[in-house]
Amino acid sequence: MVSSGGDTMRGGGTSIPIRPVRLRGPVEFVGRAAELALLRRLVAAPTALVLLEGEPGIGKSRLVAELLADLPGHRLVGECDDVPEPFPLGVLLDAVRAGADRLGPLNPVAGALAPLLPELAGVLPPAPPPLADPAAERHRLLRALAAVLEGLAPAVLVLEDLHWADPVSCEFLAYLSTRPVDGLAVVLTARTPAPGAGTPIHDALARTPPWTVTRVALGPLDAAEVRQLAARTLGLGDPPSELTATLLDRTAGIPFVVEEVLRTLAERGGDPMADDSVPFVLRDVLLWRLKPLDEPVREVLGAAAVLGNMPDRRVLAATLGQDRTQVDAALTAAHRAGLLHDAGDGLRFRHDLARQVVYHLVPQQTREWLHLRVARVLEQELPRPVAQLAHHYRLAGSGADFVRNAEAAADLATERGDDATAADFLLQTMDVAELPRPVRARLAGKLGRAAIDGLSQASAIPVLERLLADRRLPPGARGELGLVLGRMLRQQGEASRGYVEIERALPYLRTPRRRAQALAVLAAPDTVVGRHVDYHLARCAEAEAAADAGGDPAARLAVRIARASLLLELNDPAAWAIIADLRACEELADRPREHARACLNWAQGALHAGYLDQAAALLAAGRDLVAQTGYERLSALVEATALSLDRAAGRLSGLADRFAQLIAATERMPVTTLDARAELATVLALTAGAGDAERAERALREVIAEARRVGAVWPLVQALSAAARLLLERRPDEAVWHANEAVLMVRGKGIWAWAADAVLVLAEAAVAAGAPARAAEVVAELAAGLDGKDAPVAAAVLRRCRELLPG
Repeated sequence: MVSSGGDTMRGGGTSIPIRPVRLRGPVEFVGRAAELALLRRLVAAPTALVLLEGEPGIGKSRLVAELLADLPGHRLVGECDDVPEPFPLGVLLDAVRAGADRLGPLNPVAGALAPLLPELAGVLPPAPPPLADPAAERHRLLRALAAVLEGLAPAVLVLEDLHWADPVSCEFLAYLSTRPVDGLAVVLTARTPAPGAGTPIHDALARTPPWTVTRVALGPLDAAEVRQLAARTLGLGDPPSELTATLLDRTAGIPFVVEEVLRTLAERGGDPMADDSVPFVLRDVLLWRLKPLDEPVREVLGAAAVLGNMPDRRVLAATLGQDRTQVDAALTAAHRAGLLHDAGDGLRFRHDLARQVVYHLVPQQTREWLHLRVARVLEQELPRPVAQLAHHYRLAGSGADFVRNAEAAADLATERGDDATAADFLLQTMDVAELPRPVRARLAGKLGRAAIDGLSQASAIPVLERLLADRRLPPGARGELGLVLGRMLRQQGEASRGYVEIERALPYLRTPRRRAQALAVLAAPDTVVGRHVDYHLARCAEAEAAADAGGDPAARLAVRIARASLLLELNDPAAWAIIADLRACEELADRPREHARACLNWAQGALHAGYLDQAAALLAAGRDLVAQTGYERLSALVEATALSLDRAAGRLSGLADRFAQLIAATERMPVTTLDARAELATVLALTAGAGDAERAERALREVIAEARRVGAVWPLVQALSAAARLLLERRPDEAVWHANEAVLMVRGKGIWAWAADAVLVLAEAAVAAGAPARAAEVVAELAAGLDGKDAPVAAAVLRRCRELLPG
């Protein structure tokens, strides 16, 4: 089954006779002195989070083993599997189980882990009642795990192969980075992602402040380290430079490959520089080790590579139709040949690179047959391991079986609150060419719902776009997928594209409830250019009619919230009565997540309209609700609104740095990021001295360009107005151009309170140029736009303009 043939490398040069010797234990650890010293220093800190990263085989696990070898204190160790089940926090729960005997009294919130750790029922507090909000439930789960880790501290938590971790585990580690557990040092290992790609752990940590995580990158061994390793392994006092150069060239300095080559040289003996020397590539090294093994052993080893790094002997025997004795004997033979090693809890491949080599030595047709056999065996287990089944059916080429199990795995992940994992499984189903169109549409709908609040939006968006481009897509599916795609695009900061997709979806939405939800989104005026406020008012009226027709309380609530937001932006005092009624009603009180989001949105609308006191009160209410519900996703919006309030109130000291820190930590919410960038650029313009004006101008230009690209009207008007103010004294012609652009945007929107700052710049520029009449027309437009409106800030600006332009 596994071929043992292979080419050999021809070499030449110095003769270096090597006597065969059986190596005992691992090849000696060399190099990495600086990295090891750094790790020891970091884990000695009371709270440390370290990400050790590098390419496969670079020595991450070996370095961690050296760190732990002489590390005092308690260790909690977990390792991710390459085919994980959709079970949130799996790697962390494994680590916690190992230290459960040290747990004492715990915070009651730790009881939220009880359903996931039934074997620890005797030491965990009782499980609290479930929450109606899945996001709040998940946040409570993160707090519960932090409480258990606090009970196990002081300790070192080591989690390996985080590139395979489930998204909730990665979310927890990001949570832990900003809320460290005292006395807990965390060491993570992960492969460096390919350029332009990412992994859940890298994506999660990228959204945290950069100072919360220490990244230690491992590179290849250098020539001196390869020479040292060769000297100690081969028993050579001073290996010739030709040997070191050849080793370095053939292994790229990857420690695992270097070790395997040197191990084979030591065990085989001979002259490594001679024409018939062992080839210096991992594949051929493993081929040499396979040569003495008979066909039955190779057959078992090939099937083991199909199963994974640590093959289950029972499943292996059932797959091959052999008894356990035969399988055990074959695995023992592979162990003696150096292809497997004893990990303490069973035989496993020495490294995933080695498993991959053995796996690809199995002919493709045989591999597919083995994956199908493994799947048939796993089908008999209860509960069915649907993630593993999906994996094996996919590699067996059984599309229908793969889709069936991938959907089941996605449903299970959704049930457990892990939308990101659900989206990953569903994304894979979209690549199955023979998928019937109705099935594809159903799965795409699930994908959209899973990805809308998860971490897979960037991957899901092009899939949904391809589906919507199919003219044969059923109308109902077109409406649902279009609405989901529009919401995703808006959350990714693509304001106009998202808005247009929702408009396109509207005619295909079948139920009044879904139409009402879509129309409520279209009623928001502050997120898109090219739509007059009259359009938003019309969409809001249609939303109210649809909500009344559908009779759904949640839809009615969403529309009333949207109505209040729209009236706030219009400086209509009727908004405050609606907000008061909503905040007093049971429907909103029973939905604390929506209540928090509404308060924060209203606070932002109040800031746009110039109601600073009311904005502060709504912000405080929203902040309290976020704290009560644990809806962490809104924390960035809380902070952004608080900083915007400080800017509007003139509290500018240190504000630029605080905005910069927020922007660095809010990549998960691009729509919030653009608003925060506009605020930061405005603060830079307001505080710019002579030497800082260029930085402020550059920041404003970048915001203006991005806001134009995505069609986001509020940050565009804000940045244009701030640029006009910044340039008024130095380059008045450019200032007037920017102010006129801001007025043009506002004229198209019809909310004249937004234009107050730009109009004031135009009035001041006209007076400075000795031609006040130039600004009279636009000041008159501002006055007409504010007529009957309650806009205190804009009204004050209008009075100032009239003082500048008498008569």
